[in-house]
Amino acid sequence: MEAFLQRIASRLGRDVRTSVERPQWKHAPQQTVFQGYSEDELLDVLKNQCTRIHTTLVETNSAELYDTVEHVIHAHGGGPIIIANDERYEQFGLSSFLKREDVYVWDATRGRDNIEAAERANIGITWSDITLAESGTVVLLNNQNQGRTISFLPTTYVALIPKSTIVPRMTQAARLIREKMARGERVPSCINFITGPSNSADIEMNLVVGVHGPVKATYIVITDR
Repeated sequence: MEAFLQRIASRLGRDVRTSVERPQWKHAPQQTVFQGYSEDELLDVLKNQCTRIHTTLVETNSAELYDTVEHVIHAHGGGPIIIANDERYEQFGLSSFLKREDVYVWDATRGRDNIEAAERANIGITWSDITLAESGTVVLLNNQNQGRTISFLPTTYVALIPKSTIVPRMTQAARLIREKMARGERVPSCINFITGPSNSADIEMNLVVGVHGPVKATYIVITDR
C-alpha cells in the first residue's frame, strides 16, 4: 500500500500525505436542518415522511409495547418471525417474546441456518440504533448477533424505535458514528440505512415496491423511551 501511495504522490509531484485535517467550512447548512426541534417535533417529521415512503408508523409506550407488537404481527399475517439476539428485548419487557415457537433468534454459532431462517420468515424485526426523521430511515449497527438478512429477506420488516433515537437527518448519524470511532469503540463493518420497504423507480420512473427486499414495513415508535 505504501508503495502504491508513493507512486501516486510522485506522479502528483508531492510527498505522501499521512494525515489530513478536517476543513472548517464557512457554511454548514446541513447542521441547521430541524435545528432546535424537540423529540416530539422530530417524531412529527418522521410520521409525515412515513406517509411518503409506504411505511406504517405505530406509536405505543413501554407498558403497551408487547400488545402492540402482537397486533402488528397479526396484521401482517403472523410468523414465522426472525429477530436479532438483542438485549433490548429484555430491557423493554419483551423477554417472553423470545420464547415463542414461531420466533427464531439469530445465533452466530449456527452459520447458514440463520440465513435460511430469514428466507423462511414472514416478518423480520430489529431495533433502530439511530432514526433519521427527515428521510424516515432506521440505522442498524449490525454485529454477530444481528445479521443484515433479518431486515432484508423476510416479506415484512418491522423496526422497533425508541423515540430517543430520533435525530434530524444523516448529518447527526454520521457524527454519532464518528464519535464512536474517536472514543475507540468498535464500529460495525456493516451499517444498514433502511428507508421503508424496498423500492425502485429507475425503470421509466415508475415506482415499484418490494423489488429486492421486504414488501411491507412498519415502524413501532416507543414514545416514553
